[in-house]
Amino acid sequence: MSLHDDAVLVLKSYEDQAELRQAYLDHLAAHPDGMWKACGAGHITASGLVIDPQHGRVLLTLHKKLRMWLQMGGHCEPEDTTLAGSALREATEESGITGLSLLPGGPVRLDRHHTPCAWHLDVQYAALAPADAVEAISEESLDLRWFAYDEVPTVADESVVRLVEATRGRL
Repeated sequence: MSLHDDAVLVLKSYEDQAELRQAYLDHLAAHPDGMWKACGAGHITASGLVIDPQHGRVLLTLHKKLRMWLQMGGHCEPEDTTLAGSALREATEESGITGLSLLPGGPVRLDRHHTPCAWHLDVQYAALAPADAVEAISEESLDLRWFAYDEVPTVADESVVRLVEATRGRL
């Protein structure tokens, strides 16, 4: 199965945000290359909010290009075989934390936003940090920092706040 096919299956089984979910499915139906950065009409991206429920905190990255506190995530790569795997890869690469595991139940939210490269149709997962998690900043970040749940609205935009809220609702 291709990554495109996996994304269609994931989105068809996602039960929330019906209108946005359908827009993602329509995009994939219209754009066979809709998973890849090269698709100028927009592309599916995958992200993972790294969360440490034991300590009531999330790990955010200060994105180098956008200069915003965001969850880990980005473009799908040719070696990715599933959307969930892409989100886990991005979360691991950008957090430096080994042993992350995705919160069961599939994506937590969808978020469509415009970036300098194109529209991102982000499929957002949550990644649970192991008890002994040690983060390490990546070349894509200016900073990497843990924030208590109630600190997130003071540093991040509404999309991140909604993702944290939805994730906490799934715990």
